[in-house]
This record gives sequence, C-alpha cells and structure tokens, in this order.
Amino acid sequence: MRTVIAGGHGQIALRLERLLAERGDRPAGIVRRPEHAQDLQRIGAEPLLLDLEATTPTELAALLEGADAVVFAAGAGPGSGAERKLTVDRDAAVLLADAAELAGVRRYLMVSSMGADAAAAYPADPVFETYLRAKGAADDAVRAQDALDWTILRPGRLTDGPGTGRVRLAPSTGRGDVDRADVAAVLAALLTAPATAGLTLELTAGDTPVAEAVAALH
Repeated sequence: MRTVIAGGHGQIALRLERLLAERGDRPAGIVRRPEHAQDLQRIGAEPLLLDLEATTPTELAALLEGADAVVFAAGAGPGSGAERKLTVDRDAAVLLADAAELAGVRRYLMVSSMGADAAAAYPADPVFETYLRAKGAADDAVRAQDALDWTILRPGRLTDGPGTGRVRLAPSTGRGDVDRADVAAVLAALLTAPATAGLTLELTAGDTPVAEAVAALH
C-alpha cells in the first residue's frame, strides 16, 4: 500500500512512516526542506520535496499518482502565528483534498484536533482560536468532497511518551491526552479499515487495544 503523508517530517508523520515501512507498505512523505529527506529515507519512507504553501493542486496531484491513500499530518507548529494556521492547517489540507481528487486517490485521513470548529471561540488565546477555526474549516471542506473516502481523527492533547497501544476512539471521547505514538498507530490501522470512511473520531489514551478500537467502528 502506498500512502503519501503531507507534513512528512512532523512528529506524528515520522512515527507513522516508520510503522508503515515496518509492515511492508510504501510510505512517502512530503517535505519542504531538502535536509529532511535523509530522515525519511532512514526509516524507509520516500521523501517528496514540495512546499505546500507554494504549489497548486495539479502540481501536488502529480506526486500522488499511484497512491492508495493520503494523510494530512502537516501543521504550522506551536511557534507560528495566526497567518500560518490558515495557510498550513486550513489551506494545505484543502489543497491535499483537491489534489487527491485530481489524482483519483479516494482514501483521505485528516489529523485534526479535538475542539476543531470553524466557529470556535477561545478569547484567551486568539492564535489558538485561529488554529481551532482553521482545523474546523479544513475538516468541513474535506467532509464536503464526495470524491473522497475521508476519516477525520481528532486527538486530544498530544504527548511524547512511547505509546501504550491502548486508546479510546469514538465520535466523542471527552478531553484527554494521547501519545503521538498512539496517534500514529491509530492512523496506520485506519488506513486498512475502509469501513471507517465518513467518520469523525476523537482519540485519547484509553484501555482498548488499537486494533480492537478501530475494528469496533466497522
């Protein structure tokens, strides 16, 4: 299975690429900086050099030819301002959806965020409010694309533990933390679970093994 991951050098993406390579799949990661290519190659992923903020759906679609699925795991990052929340977290996600449609790639996994909502209100932190709105708008745009078999994954607060392999995965879980390693494991399982298309799911740490949590959604 060939999966192209936008934001290929991100923390979740690198974990996902390693998992996919280890199970015999062919992961590819879209990276903006040439110096990141060797990090992907080292874990068995193909680097694809492209700036998602400076390309077109047609150019991106060319990289997706022959892919079985795409994953949007890009993000402007915690140190970025409100403008890049829009150009990366919103616009690049929509760009990937448009490119996937052009390339005939139906399966689309979105790494979103718990609390994502195009009308989110978070006056205590205007930049975070923009982030939640950007993610919500991207989710809405992807869900509106009939040509895609999308699944939207909304993790809770991300942590950097080794992963437990046990999660809570449901349309609504309530607030909670989750290791990035477990987010990657859930994404890997969702890629081979076509029956989860059309679902928006929240994810936190929990008691159910990843495979069982995904299978329960069928």
